[in-house]
Amino acid sequence: MATKPCILVVDDEPETLELVEIHLRQAGFEVIGAEDGATALQKARARLPQLIVLDLMLPEVDGLEVCKLLRRDPATASIPILMLTARATEVDRVLGLELGADDYVTKPFSPRELVLRVRKLLERRQPAETTEILRFQDLEIDIPAHQVKVQDQPVNLTATEFKLLVTLAQRRGRVQSREQLLRDVWDYAPTVDSRTVDTHMRRLREKLGPAARHLETVRGVGYRFAP
Repeated sequence: MATKPCILVVDDEPETLELVEIHLRQAGFEVIGAEDGATALQKARARLPQLIVLDLMLPEVDGLEVCKLLRRDPATASIPILMLTARATEVDRVLGLELGADDYVTKPFSPRELVLRVRKLLERRQPAETTEILRFQDLEIDIPAHQVKVQDQPVNLTATEFKLLVTLAQRRGRVQSREQLLRDVWDYAPTVDSRTVDTHMRRLREKLGPAARHLETVRGVGYRFAP
């Protein structure tokens, strides 16, 4: 019997925490909960869940700090994080994405949409059914192993960053619009704020260091991978 994916849900509102837990369990997931940032960090490091649903507004250690600390720890750096927040402004969303969140849902939210977003994030984390290893001078992308190396040194990417890099590398030399990337990497409608793509590209470039030269910006259009 296959093991259910484990989801850590972090929210200081008991009603919201219970609502999310119920819908995720009904969708076939194992769920563990936490009502504050410190407990969330402890449970994430002890259990290493497949995904974390993280509220932004938490007592003591807030969600942004939790996200930052998880991304700094090699053991938890690649766990997908879905940010759940009542802060709907663009600044808050972009800040969360820059600190390492893979996606966000604003309150009030549709439980069905939340479950769908969780499934999409988990799909991104699954190794592709291929034996393909892409090599470009100092950059190596091992798709089945879900690993990236720059100058033979491993680079920690989130599931979304990895899929974004693979998508561009597999279409090398061809310009990909932000709308196309939103559809193919995030499974979003192109009407969603395209700043999501720009934020992830900025983080990806920072992590790739010298190999970031492969990622070109085509002004007014989108991005291109230059081999």
